[in-house]
Amino acid sequence: MIKILFICHGNICRSPMAEFILKDKVEKRGLTSRFEIASAATSTEEIWNGKGNPIYPPAQAELRRRGIDGTAYTDFSGKRARQVTREDYEHYDYLLCADTANIRNTIRITGADTEGKIRLLLDYTDRPGCSIADPWYSGNFEDTYRDVDAGCEGFLAYLKEKGAI
Repeated sequence: MIKILFICHGNICRSPMAEFILKDKVEKRGLTSRFEIASAATSTEEIWNGKGNPIYPPAQAELRRRGIDGTAYTDFSGKRARQVTREDYEHYDYLLCADTANIRNTIRITGADTEGKIRLLLDYTDRPGCSIADPWYSGNFEDTYRDVDAGCEGFLAYLKEKGAI
């Protein structure tokens, strides 16, 4: 099983969009049993009294606009923000971050990336080293969707080339 954790600052926009975009792609390829896909935050800003906020409504709207949420596997209604943990580093094969600040903050939580598991999602595209557009500041969820979609396609191509799928 390939275990992927997407990470952004608050776990209400970019990383949950990545989680459910990849779930949609995996489901359409008939590979759901081969993957464990989740998302988390580096901060606790979207977690109150132990309960995380749901996916930000405009991010939900963008996913729905793209036809994502229509199956049990892609239903994001129960998704709540959570913070990445030290244990996540051991559990997941890939910790894919939205930007370099997420990488730094993830390493602060998990400890050193001794196995090379922590990378930018866009490292799997023709734009390695680039950040996923942050819609929290731009309000442009379409650009974020395009970035994440390209990253997920590139990541799946990487796994296929590697012989993992």
